[in-house]
Amino acid sequence: MSHAAQIRIAATYLRGGTSKGVFFRLQDLPEAAQVPGAARNALLLRVIGSPDPYGKQIDGMGGATSSTSKTVIVSKSTRPDHDVDYLFGQVAIDKAFVDWSGNCGNLSAAVGPFAIAGGLVDPARVPRDGIATVRIWQANIGKTIIAHVPMTAGAVQETGDFELDGVTFPAAEVQLEFMDPAAEEEGAGGAMFPTGHLVDDLDVPGVGTLRATMINAGIPTIFVEAAAIGYAGTELQDAINSDARALAMFETIRAHGALRMGLIESLPGIATRQHTPKVAFVAKPADYVASSGKPVQAGDIDLLVRAMSMGKLHHAMMGTAAVAIGTAAAIPGTLVNIAAGGGERKAVRFGHPSGTLRVGAEAVLADGAWTVTKAIMSRSARVLMEGWVRVPAG
Repeated sequence: MSHAAQIRIAATYLRGGTSKGVFFRLQDLPEAAQVPGAARNALLLRVIGSPDPYGKQIDGMGGATSSTSKTVIVSKSTRPDHDVDYLFGQVAIDKAFVDWSGNCGNLSAAVGPFAIAGGLVDPARVPRDGIATVRIWQANIGKTIIAHVPMTAGAVQETGDFELDGVTFPAAEVQLEFMDPAAEEEGAGGAMFPTGHLVDDLDVPGVGTLRATMINAGIPTIFVEAAAIGYAGTELQDAINSDARALAMFETIRAHGALRMGLIESLPGIATRQHTPKVAFVAKPADYVASSGKPVQAGDIDLLVRAMSMGKLHHAMMGTAAVAIGTAAAIPGTLVNIAAGGGERKAVRFGHPSGTLRVGAEAVLADGAWTVTKAIMSRSARVLMEGWVRVPAG
């Protein structure tokens, strides 16, 4: 009986922020997968273990959650003033689909360390000790990310005392700057607020008319008020992910918001954009107990935010959604800004299911339009395994 032998491909399994994924150098992929298309998608699906009707990704590297069903391709950049190009693929769990429509802000923290260790950054730009500045071109959304990676004795420093809620163990801090983070999404004309308003009335059949802030920054995000959909903003994963009606409601909100933002031409088009846009709900500060058992005090945060990712409530906060939160918080009049107490601000600390996170943004109003020069936050990253992944040939 004939059989297909397995091929092996050099890869590294990394945690970045509160996500983890399989990282590849472009040059290490099979030739057919070095260019976008069906061959690349098929390879990444098989690596991760999708599509899996059982929803477990047992026969692959995926962890059966939106935070762990991720792939990254990195290559030397041909763009001026950039070190590497970074492409992110969000792999669907139960469908044969790889979504290339957005970035992963959490895994962005691992791109710099991976690029340095993989020899993709000019050695002259990497200090033996200190901070290496890695200039990353985020190819999905056409934006620049600056990663500040700690170096010790000529190697990336991965261990340290920086603590990130949603990650069990401390590690070394990687500071990220998301430059000009307003996403230039198709149909949105490159506008940060594609509808032209800070707050819209969004009609959602079966739900009602919701006030919504729809923003393209970091990742297209639809913010609604927690109370308007029956929540307090202190919910943990089980409160929503075990409720099929709630999940259906959020997907309906997402579809109608995407249509209003110009991201899709008709409601069925939402099936082609599982990764974007995101839906998040906000509320004023309140005491709650995080998923780790850690108490979060209202006085220690500016607002509460919960966000949906790939159809489920995220266990912490997506990095790109954090950029959207920081950007919207910096602009007076958005629902995020109002929940945080209103007024001008350059940084915000918000409560999420796993704890808290601080993100900063620099917003400027010029000629009646808001622009954000950059959003800033800290994450951490660590190599979990390196070597080869194996997939059946063909």
